[in-house]
Amino acid sequence: MCVICVKDLYKIYHVGETKVRALNGVGFTIDRGNFCAIVGASGSGKSTLLNMLAGLEKPTKGEIVIAGEHMETKSENQLVAFRREHIGFIFQSFNLMGTMNAIENVALPLTFQGMDKKKRTAKAEEMLDLVGLTKYKKHRPSQMSGGQQQRVGVARALVVEPEIIFADEPTGNLDSNTSVEVMNLMKRIVREKNQTLVMVTHDNYLAGFADVILRIKDGKIIEIEDRRGENMSDEIIKVPGKDQGAEK
Repeated sequence: MCVICVKDLYKIYHVGETKVRALNGVGFTIDRGNFCAIVGASGSGKSTLLNMLAGLEKPTKGEIVIAGEHMETKSENQLVAFRREHIGFIFQSFNLMGTMNAIENVALPLTFQGMDKKKRTAKAEEMLDLVGLTKYKKHRPSQMSGGQQQRVGVARALVVEPEIIFADEPTGNLDSNTSVEVMNLMKRIVREKNQTLVMVTHDNYLAGFADVILRIKDGKIIEIEDRRGENMSDEIIKVPGKDQGAEK
């Protein structure tokens, strides 16, 4: 079942009198329960695409349907409400509150939903158990390693039971061994909970953990690699090279 459907997506910035096409006619679908990596070099358009999918930026043109709802037509207040109910975020810089312990950091999104303290604390503890931080629930970020902090970040993204999790270079501040641990953790949890994870990265090795890899260059998807199934032949699906159309 398609949980993310993108059609004919453009994002054009005006720099002086110059048009910069950050996204130039992008289209693809992502099925529920899949781990999808969007891979590209700096300036390829991958972060812009993630922002569009999450409703953080409006497209110049095109459609973005997330969980059956059109993101491009929503007001700012509607987008905020949608993200609060349906989307989890994992950030490169962890974005934890230094004055709060792990439980309080994980419970924070539930506070915004108006859940009472007893329930949100119980849910936060459950998520911390899930990511292997049972012994660190009362620790503050300064008392944890980078990998442990990112596990808190993963737990915080999961606590709202989102349909979709967006991760922006989630291991960018971690060493290679810790990065692999976090990637395996995210992949396992996506499997267990049948959630959809969309990750932006410049690292082809980390992208290899995903079920589907979208390669982006100069604002266009140039290749889709489907890696679903146990050790499939890693069939490469080439995106047709036809002209995808230009912004009128």
